[in-house]
Amino acid sequence: MNVGQIYELAVENGINNDPRGRKEVEKSLKKAEKSYAELKVDEKKEFDVEKLKNPYSDTRILYGKPETEVRKVLVGIDIEVGEILIADRLREKGEQVDLVIAHHPEGSALIGLHQVMGMQSDIMQTLGVPISVAEGIMVSRISEVKRGLLPLNYNKAVDAARLFDIPLMCIHTPADNMVTSYLQKLIDKKEPETLEDVIKALKEIPEYSEAAKSGAGPTVVVGDKGRRTGKVFVDMTGGTSGSEDAFAKLSQAGVGTIVGMHIGEKHRKEAEKNHINVIIAGHMASDSLGMNLILDELARQGIEIISCSGLTRYSRI
Repeated sequence: MNVGQIYELAVENGINNDPRGRKEVEKSLKKAEKSYAELKVDEKKEFDVEKLKNPYSDTRILYGKPETEVRKVLVGIDIEVGEILIADRLREKGEQVDLVIAHHPEGSALIGLHQVMGMQSDIMQTLGVPISVAEGIMVSRISEVKRGLLPLNYNKAVDAARLFDIPLMCIHTPADNMVTSYLQKLIDKKEPETLEDVIKALKEIPEYSEAAKSGAGPTVVVGDKGRRTGKVFVDMTGGTSGSEDAFAKLSQAGVGTIVGMHIGEKHRKEAEKNHINVIIAGHMASDSLGMNLILDELARQGIEIISCSGLTRYSRI
């Protein structure tokens, strides 16, 4: 495979596992095409044309040529300057590293993180929250995240990759879609009655079982293990944490338990206030699971994988 094919594979897996459904994703791509067509010539120069085929602004080839052949990759949850130096050091020692893959976005993909958050409104709609309410809840949060990204020195890792001439890409929302889909199907199949049942189901997964040994495994942060779950919503995609105002509407829509990667204290208090149980499955473990599901696709093509920076690699081949 080459870099471009890996990128296309990641995007396709993201679309196939998108909680909104493929039809809604294709609608968003058509909207991007319409927006692009309506731009003036000067405005088109600044338009990211990747949006015409990739609905996930936080997933991009950040440096390197798409046609570069790949036989071995270095993959981590966070790839920063230090990890690029690791890749270069491995090369110096005779290890072939053709591509570095990050999960969390860097460069232009980091600046575009807020753009994928709109999908959270569509996901809430599938749970029974009116779309007008869902979009109203998200608008201020998306703006907040956008403003928070503006001051960042977002291109450090990309600059390092360029200096060492090491291809770099990131796969964020597609991997998050993969773990969301995987866990929601698992929980729906098992039909857990209590929060403890959910915890047990999660710990059957190697990434969570391993994290539990370090004290970073699945944890109940709102409710207790004996409490009944009600409707379980796996909330692990959509860029980053949404609005704390969503918990009241999710409660009204019948959600009894949320299984997420992480939660801020304000969000936790709102969940508690609205009587929604919350299980935090674990951030690094969840990110590892999502990435592993994609990396298995690369391994099937004969690509060798070196893990670093928080990625717990488990193959399901």
